[in-house]
Amino acid sequence: MHRTILALIAASLASMLLPAAGSAEPKHAIAMQGEPALPENFSHFPYANPDAPKGGGVTYCVVGSFDNLNPFIIKSLRTTARGVIDVLYGNLVFEPLMQRNAGEPFSLYGLLAESVDITPDRKVATFNLNPNARWSDGQPVTPEDVLFTYDIFTEKGRPPYSDRMKAVAKLEKTGPLSVRFTFNENADREFPLIIAMTPIVPKHAFSKDTFDQTTLKPVTGSGPYLIDKVVPGERITYKRNPDYWARDLPSKRGFDNYDTVGIEYFLNDNSLFEAFKKGICSVYPVADPVKLKRDFEFPALKDGRVTVGEFETGVPPVVTGFLFNTRLPKFSDPRVRRALGMLYDFEWVNKNMFDGRYDRLASYWQNSELSALGRPAGDKERALLAPFPDAVTPEVMDGTWRPAETDGSGRDRKVLKAALDLLKTAGYSLDGNTLAGPDGQPLAFEILTSSDSEQRLAAVYQRTLARIGIAVSIRALEADQIQMRKQRFNFDMLIGATGFTGSLSPGIEQIGRWGSESADREGSFNLAGVASPAIDAVIEAMLNARDKDDFVATVRALDRLLISGAYMVPMQYNPKQYLAYWTYLDHPAETSLYGYQLPVWWRKPN
Repeated sequence: MHRTILALIAASLASMLLPAAGSAEPKHAIAMQGEPALPENFSHFPYANPDAPKGGGVTYCVVGSFDNLNPFIIKSLRTTARGVIDVLYGNLVFEPLMQRNAGEPFSLYGLLAESVDITPDRKVATFNLNPNARWSDGQPVTPEDVLFTYDIFTEKGRPPYSDRMKAVAKLEKTGPLSVRFTFNENADREFPLIIAMTPIVPKHAFSKDTFDQTTLKPVTGSGPYLIDKVVPGERITYKRNPDYWARDLPSKRGFDNYDTVGIEYFLNDNSLFEAFKKGICSVYPVADPVKLKRDFEFPALKDGRVTVGEFETGVPPVVTGFLFNTRLPKFSDPRVRRALGMLYDFEWVNKNMFDGRYDRLASYWQNSELSALGRPAGDKERALLAPFPDAVTPEVMDGTWRPAETDGSGRDRKVLKAALDLLKTAGYSLDGNTLAGPDGQPLAFEILTSSDSEQRLAAVYQRTLARIGIAVSIRALEADQIQMRKQRFNFDMLIGATGFTGSLSPGIEQIGRWGSESADREGSFNLAGVASPAIDAVIEAMLNARDKDDFVATVRALDRLLISGAYMVPMQYNPKQYLAYWTYLDHPAETSLYGYQLPVWWRKPN
């Protein structure tokens, strides 16, 4: 039904109609919108230093545990060792067909595939493998490996890898070093890029029978590092592969500069920070700038062995906040969620906890042209949203909506009354000092936290909610316990993020975060349980938008739907990135569009 609605929407927007397929020419790169920024003869990504010295080691530190080295299976989905494939530390073991350039919103350049032939309608894509591509055991990367990858992911992989073939009509070997994907009606314009970003696994190194079982045996990949030492749950060490095949490729020049990469695991952030101060950890991301003022007085910082880097980014901030589990009846009514959203006292929090350094989050693409905040919906947005007249509130549609603003006292009666009035429209009433629902049951819920900072934020929210008779309890859990709860959607409310990074090129990952098909699929990132026909239709329109104006319109429409749906209570953000690091490390002068990129850092020669 959703696709039928979308087809009608698309028909009304002539600019979204796709032209007929034409001939394809080999390309060194592909962009989601427009053309790639770098020419075919580019030498390196601008934010990488091609002359970076090689050698030494780095140790990253994380909170959690691990019991698996295969990142593609549902078992131990969230407890696979970091670094095997990794957004932050790089894909040390497994690599995709093409490499993303963090200097552009969404462009990919040759890696395992040296080029791609893609038709203008993006219905057929042929990837031409690099003849030099090798697995770490020396065997060549072949089309059979690509076919095996999609076969085994479909049969025994985890989402989203297990779903990729649903959009592929045919996958075939078309030459000694080429594979062709023919896409079906489930694919969109972004999907060829998703295929290009999917890690490839070697057919000869995996057994179909045991692929879906967890393993602590080092796995074989094509990446720059080999798994060297494994202490389950505590640490994993990678060593440079001296025969790494891609070290001189333009898309990898200046990357992977350490001889060894270690990743240490800790129970909580407090113990991790203490380890950083002692020199066990090489870097420490500082999410809270107030922490710099409060906790950064240790000897290594004072004597210059540790410094704090400040980095600018050009992307929207990551949206973090109190996330509702809308699968639960008490959170199923958007009026209830909107009312609870009004009761997060950002002004008090910013003044008393963050020294006034933060800005309020209000949009899922804040500070970018993709944001609906402060902008009335244009004609294209209104056409997209017309089949769903009640999905967006009037003030969000006309661009006048803003989060409730308090006087910063922690007890602003005006805002408390407005929230209570909205709750009354949903059937709630005060029974003495208790807020009760239409069924007579008190409105009460639990917030899960995994750090001291989260507990402090939850306690502030708890106090405000108590003023109108809502009973909130707070439960502190270890990171691995939180992950298990997330995987099974076993929570009332938790403090979380909508995604790994802010993005100027939202795409298919939005289905996993907000799409109906992922709402009840164990292990998905749709933690809020969003199941909205309007959101499904707009995401699909976004994925099929052909030019920039259409794309911007669809993302703004999605922003309006997410704001109106009040699936989380957005908190605050700092517009800068802070990273504390030991000064034996160095980094390129240029920062990428997405901020600092650890895979291009290096260790200073002795």
